[in-house]
Amino acid sequence: MTFDASHKTSQRFVSLDAFRGLTIMLMILVNNPGDWGAIYWPLQHAQWHGWTPTDLVFPFFLFIVGVAIPLALGKRKESTERRSLVAHIVWRSAVLFGLGLMLSGFGMLFKLGPDFGVGELLSSLRIPGVLQRIALCYLTVSLLFLFTKRSALYVVAAILLLGYWALMMLVPVPEYGAGKIDGHDTHLAAYVDRAVLGTNHLWAYAETWDPEGLLSTLPAMATTLFGVFTGLWLKRDQSQAVRLRGLLLAGIVLVAIGWGWGLVFPINKAIWTSSYAVFTAGLAMLVLSLCALVFDVFSWKRLALPLQIYGVNALTVFVMSGLVGRLLGILQVGNDSSISLKEWLYENLFHSWLTDKNASLAYAVTWVLGWFVVLAIMYRKNWIIKV
Repeated sequence: MTFDASHKTSQRFVSLDAFRGLTIMLMILVNNPGDWGAIYWPLQHAQWHGWTPTDLVFPFFLFIVGVAIPLALGKRKESTERRSLVAHIVWRSAVLFGLGLMLSGFGMLFKLGPDFGVGELLSSLRIPGVLQRIALCYLTVSLLFLFTKRSALYVVAAILLLGYWALMMLVPVPEYGAGKIDGHDTHLAAYVDRAVLGTNHLWAYAETWDPEGLLSTLPAMATTLFGVFTGLWLKRDQSQAVRLRGLLLAGIVLVAIGWGWGLVFPINKAIWTSSYAVFTAGLAMLVLSLCALVFDVFSWKRLALPLQIYGVNALTVFVMSGLVGRLLGILQVGNDSSISLKEWLYENLFHSWLTDKNASLAYAVTWVLGWFVVLAIMYRKNWIIKV
């Protein structure tokens, strides 16, 4: 992890930083309600099949990771020794994976108390997670970008999407059979997670499957590859109008394909179905096109600035917000230490005068604004923390 005090946002890619900032702001918003039982539907994940605006956040972020790969590695691919680039990619992926494990284990350390044993922690530590999936996708797709031709990347994306569909729908699962994707724990992805990781290392709220599990990471890699294709398109030596029209057209086509595929292989974020990967990649292209139109063509820089402030330190705010959020949920207050600090703040500052859902939303918005102040100070001082 490095600290960069000399970063200057490239004017050419204001739209990308703005898109990244918008995505991480939404991620912070949906991850930090005041009350998980009182949330407006757009800020909730779909119960299973289908999608909500919240279900777009993670694939959008992976898409952005993919867009940045050819922009960051493109020139270095030709001018830098491959061995050093591979070492950089592996190191960065390991740090991301480690940060994800740290977030998973942070809350457990307090719950287990001062006398916890390392073995006790390791035996129940959740291994998959958001940062872990980002790390695996970044590692795999970056290495593919370095060592394969562009045409091969399209083939890999097709294999990942079609192969995952075939695995999920055609391979029988013991006790359940093939294609049972309507249940949370009856499909192949859940079976693989249980068989490889064991139930102790999966998402605590599910136990029998994990939304960032092993098998479902394959189509998530395809999501990242769609980002790579977009980054390569943006680098083409063509006019901005041509690139923007092409991106819009590709987005519309992918949305249509994903929606159509979803009729037979339902759009589902929890198991990252192939239709979901294609559909959300198309929507990401459309949103990026809109950002390019507003911020690059119309040059509405003042509107872009708040998003850029979040975008240039996206990983930093995700980790810091996760750590502080967990800490607020752990620290106990009151005469008998019966409630967490988060509950106390929520009840006294928001729920005491707002309805349930409005109070929960107000807490989340305040959380986003509070971190914006921190990030604005960092942006003003030109402090960028990079992995």
